[in-house]
Amino acid sequence: MKVLITGGSGQVGFELQRQFCCFGTVLAPARQQLDLASGEAVAAYLSQHRPKLILNAAAYTAVDNAESEPQQASRLNSELPAQLAGYAAKHDAMLVHYSSDYVYGGNGQTPWQEDDAPAPLNVYGVTKLAGDNAVLASGCKALILRTSWVYSARGANFMRTMLRLGQARDSLSIVNDQVGAPTPARLIALLTQMAVARQLTGLFHVVPRGETTWHDFAQAIFQHARACDVALAVQPEKVVGIETQHYPTPAKRPLNSRLSVGKLEDALGMTLPSWQQQLALTLDEALMNAH
Repeated sequence: MKVLITGGSGQVGFELQRQFCCFGTVLAPARQQLDLASGEAVAAYLSQHRPKLILNAAAYTAVDNAESEPQQASRLNSELPAQLAGYAAKHDAMLVHYSSDYVYGGNGQTPWQEDDAPAPLNVYGVTKLAGDNAVLASGCKALILRTSWVYSARGANFMRTMLRLGQARDSLSIVNDQVGAPTPARLIALLTQMAVARQLTGLFHVVPRGETTWHDFAQAIFQHARACDVALAVQPEKVVGIETQHYPTPAKRPLNSRLSVGKLEDALGMTLPSWQQQLALTLDEALMNAH
């Protein structure tokens, strides 16, 4: 079977290549090989290679830049998944598409359910929702996985940024009123593989169990790093929590990014691990890579 992974050089795409290498021939074209911003280039690539499974890990993820670059965000987050879904419907292929907590309104205190009404707060969320809707409307065999706060042992992400800043600064101010579940790319890829193997279709949330704030996530990163003898300049009491309103950004952020995982757990017959357990595994991998 031919497996196409879009966004293969990103955090999730890299882990998907590791998880799906045994499924058949894995195609993960770099930008020079396939320009995802070009509908014509994507159509030609699909026609040439005819994949039977598409894992769409490509996305425009620069949330603040999307406010001033809505067309670029729309191409990758809306038009590309619609195009891939159209191909999948026509050629009896399966499409796995990754979505975001940003499609929800961000209000309240309870975890979002898959069938809750979306109400995105920013351009990024609007374009991601449009992509989800296009995939669902296509009638193709599709699995949509909504996740939140993605990070990994590689690339640019919150965990690696905190490690870098924690070694360079003695104090930090971090938002403490946004709540969600930090999700390692490795866990997303593993659960994707399990879901595809079980031929799941439909919309599911993919995050670890539990919840935290960005501030407490940072504290957990520093605590584990110290336990691993990483030299940090920042002191625990100088990691200060601040409210979102005191850290203005071009794009409005959701305060409530809690996602219910009961539907996925029932479908896979398992209990998902905690975000703390996943942080320890991912941070250990990052520290090993650093050496």
